[in-house]
Amino acid sequence: MSRWSPRRAGRRSQGRKGGRIDPFALPARRFGAISRLPPGNQPLSEPADTATPVPAIALIVLAGLVFSCLDATAKYLVLSGYAPGFVTWVRFVTHVAAVPFIFRLWQTPQALKTGRLPAHMLRGVFLFGSTIFNFQALKTLQLAETVSIFFVSPMVITALAGPLLGEWAGWRRWLAIGGGFVGVLVIARPGAGAFSLGHVFALLSMVSYSSYVIMTRAMGARETAVSLIFYSALAPTLFMSWALPVAGQWPQTPLHWVMLLSLGLLGGGGHFLIIKAYQIASTGALAPFPYLQMVWMAALGFFVFGQTPDRFTMIGAGIILLSGLYIVQRKRALRLRDRVADA
Repeated sequence: MSRWSPRRAGRRSQGRKGGRIDPFALPARRFGAISRLPPGNQPLSEPADTATPVPAIALIVLAGLVFSCLDATAKYLVLSGYAPGFVTWVRFVTHVAAVPFIFRLWQTPQALKTGRLPAHMLRGVFLFGSTIFNFQALKTLQLAETVSIFFVSPMVITALAGPLLGEWAGWRRWLAIGGGFVGVLVIARPGAGAFSLGHVFALLSMVSYSSYVIMTRAMGARETAVSLIFYSALAPTLFMSWALPVAGQWPQTPLHWVMLLSLGLLGGGGHFLIIKAYQIASTGALAPFPYLQMVWMAALGFFVFGQTPDRFTMIGAGIILLSGLYIVQRKRALRLRDRVADA
């Protein structure tokens, strides 16, 4: 019999039926814990770490493209003169309106049942902060810069999981966390004249999202996927609607109408693709593929906005990528080792 310790016991519970769900292996910004929960009100579980099905890879890669299009659309609208707050409000309003149709809630209204509405609202506030800070950052930063900084979120989540959830990282993962922050410093270059308010907004967005995932981590075992997706968008909608008569700015062209209305569809559709992907493959098996979002963002930045990432952004993104992949691989190795020990 293997030697028991609280640390090993905490690791063994992750990803197992009846245990707590672990979203930290999922590195992309919008690929949080809600992304791998089954739809409706089914029990939360995840497939074993086995071979990765090709359809799951296709879904996860397509989701990254959808979310990249969401950011590119938001950047275009903000650069066209629309206030980031208004773009954020439209993004969540259309998200709330799309969820009932995507998940056919008229057939399963019980999926929205919850006894933790205040926690859902607080979690939605964190998501609101993440979104509006990101849209503010997109006014001045390239798409590749914002997504590179945001990919530090799995490292922040891993660091916060110790004091908040009792899931402490080992020294190897702490080195990887440090490496991720070095990557951010390479991109932002504080003190070198390149650091701007946009970098501050990108960092605030990343921290807000990390708090959002931590809350999802704590709530995920008792809540349905639909409730987590719906209430996280409802809270920002209610929070911002009172200010719309003051800050509202209605579209001036049909193209802008289409782009604004597409924001929620892109967000809700992206989450739906992620949910389908993680129904047929595990977090560990799919973990490297969300990093392809860096490629999508760089490509959209070049073809839509004529922006080419400089060498510092490329180097920093590479450091963050390697650090994040190491954390993912380390957590997967620990899960597999504990499963062998339990066998």
